[in-house]
Amino acid sequence: MSILITGGAGYIGSHIVERLIKNKIKVIILDNLNTGHKKLINKKAFFIRGDINDKNLVKSILKSYNVKTIIHLAACLNVNEAEINPQKYMENNVKGTENLLLSCKNSIVKNIIFSSSCSIYGNINGAVNENKKPNPEGKYAYSKYLGEKLIKKYSKKFNFKYGIFRYFNVAGASNSGKVGEVEKSYGHLIKNIAIQSLKKKAVIKIFGNNYPTKDGTCVRDYIHVSDLTDLHIKGINYLIKNKKSFILNCGYGKGYSVLNVVNVFKKIKKNLVIIYQKKRFGDVPQVYSNTKKIEKMFKWKPKHNDINKIIRSAIRWEKIFNKTNNK
Repeated sequence: MSILITGGAGYIGSHIVERLIKNKIKVIILDNLNTGHKKLINKKAFFIRGDINDKNLVKSILKSYNVKTIIHLAACLNVNEAEINPQKYMENNVKGTENLLLSCKNSIVKNIIFSSSCSIYGNINGAVNENKKPNPEGKYAYSKYLGEKLIKKYSKKFNFKYGIFRYFNVAGASNSGKVGEVEKSYGHLIKNIAIQSLKKKAVIKIFGNNYPTKDGTCVRDYIHVSDLTDLHIKGINYLIKNKKSFILNCGYGKGYSVLNVVNVFKKIKKNLVIIYQKKRFGDVPQVYSNTKKIEKMFKWKPKHNDINKIIRSAIRWEKIFNKTNNK
């Protein structure tokens, strides 16, 4: 079996590639390295530097490698940037997805897994399940919502099955120490914590402290990247075995406020300084997952459902990455 992973040199993609290679599956990575990183490319995978908007390239990859399954992760991910430059997000996340799907015409592709986002739900009180009507509030969220619609549309046209995973907040790093989050421009809280953990004077900025939540800071559902990787493997197997499409939330079903998470870090870094800043546009007050469907469908039990473990694995990766980067 050959699997094409778009964005396979990125944070989540590199973890999925690592697991598939370990399972002795042939993996082709397509990544333009705009946000992906050379250091995250698995040497046992076939790497092609290119863009999903290059239809001829994608077609030739699908044909040359007899690709039956695609995991589509390639996208622009910066929520703040999306508000400033929405055209970039339409071009990459929406048009790019459509070009990828159009390339599947007359191919042997039977399964596509698409990385969507919990942000398509908008602001939710309590745990959200997959039946909730999407209400994307920001430009990034809207681009993911449109991506989902395209996947559904072309699955009927080209006769493939799909799995749409709506990611909640992904964090942590692989136990192997070989892959983790490199990009720091997204402003991800746990990545910022990992960076600050290596400094003598650690400073964490919290954006907004007057949200309608218990402590005034945003509430999110954090999932360890290794558990998310497991879900992708299960998703591929489900599509191959059952030949049924699905939409699933990827989270733990528990919300932590930003301040909750920062206070966990404060136990590790006693001299931590917290600075409150203005809210960021596009950040919803709270969203966390209802996990009943994914637990039932995949008989899934997470292995890394512990905010302490997630933070410590991110810090461990940051130390390794810094060490190898400064050689």
